[in-house]
Amino acid sequence: MLEFDTNLDSLATIKVIGVGGGGNNAVNRMIEHGVQGVEFIAVNTDAQALNLSKAEVRMQIGSKITRGLGAGANPEVGKKAAEESKEQIEEALRGADMVFVTAGMGGGTGTGAAPVIAQIARNLGALTVGVVTRPFTFEGRKRANQASGGIGAMKEAVDTLIVIPNDRLLEIVDKSTPMLEAFREADNVLRQGVQGISDLIAVPGLINLDFADVKTIMSNKGSALMGIGMATGENRAAEAAKKAISSPLLETSIDGAQGVLMNISGGTNLSLYEVQEAADIVASASDQEVNMIFGSVINEDLKDEIIVTVIATGFNEEVLQPKPARPTFGQAKPQVTPVKREQKREEVREEPVRTNNSPNSHTPQEETLDIPTFLRNRNRRR
Repeated sequence: MLEFDTNLDSLATIKVIGVGGGGNNAVNRMIEHGVQGVEFIAVNTDAQALNLSKAEVRMQIGSKITRGLGAGANPEVGKKAAEESKEQIEEALRGADMVFVTAGMGGGTGTGAAPVIAQIARNLGALTVGVVTRPFTFEGRKRANQASGGIGAMKEAVDTLIVIPNDRLLEIVDKSTPMLEAFREADNVLRQGVQGISDLIAVPGLINLDFADVKTIMSNKGSALMGIGMATGENRAAEAAKKAISSPLLETSIDGAQGVLMNISGGTNLSLYEVQEAADIVASASDQEVNMIFGSVINEDLKDEIIVTVIATGFNEEVLQPKPARPTFGQAKPQVTPVKREQKREEVREEPVRTNNSPNSHTPQEETLDIPTFLRNRNRRR
């Protein structure tokens, strides 16, 4: 049975610190989108780039080492810059209950400084969550290798690390998307990762979460994955939830997660039934013993759209080995198995898709939900 938690903890202090070019861009995107209830800090070795930041606190680090000219794509310089400015960073982060450290991995400042900053935040007693991107393949092998080192260092420094593989964004955006737009989309996904969590604590909504609950899901949990689903129309809640748990950003199913945090955001017409419907679908895709908490936020700008954000934590590291990208073009979706639920759902009418291995292709008129393969397999085992 899913329970709704309506307590609002307004005392939690949340700080978002964007490190390096990618982190600074993500912070700017959050400010542009009106992310509420958090304090923004922009950190960079590049003084000129820092001037473009919209954050209320802008911090140039490593001025003695870099003289404000950046880290030159060298993570070691970024690391030393953060260590040089340790006291300044401590002062900026002091008093925070929760700190998000966001950065793009692969460059100099983000890769080298972010783990140092995350460790400082954690040493101060804050729940520390890293939200970072893995670079696109076309950015080169050197950048990929540096990113791997930075991600490894981040795992050691944070409570929970959400890694967003940029290559999988190519499965979401159109083939004709310009390169600059692809990078902007990467910044936007960083923004969604932070906002999906912070809104549940900081923004008064339909269902708010206690900070202690969020801490339970995310404290000392290691690697995490994020899925995002968006939908409009008659069956928008179910569709958004299904898209979130089958998101290309999820490098494995959420079935192996020990904890799941879920945010259901919608316009003023978002109903409690829709929230329950979306939460039910995500819960069904999770392990039966999973610790799942969810909340819902009203965002008037969304109007008819619903956004479901799922953060799955506590994976076994062996489960999280990156798998090859999914094929995106010319692939037919397999026919799905009907899933019966206790609550009555509106019928989802879809044209049947013929496949060679579909056991239910002869019953297209049955009420069906487009449930991912791993969920169908779980239901067969029950």
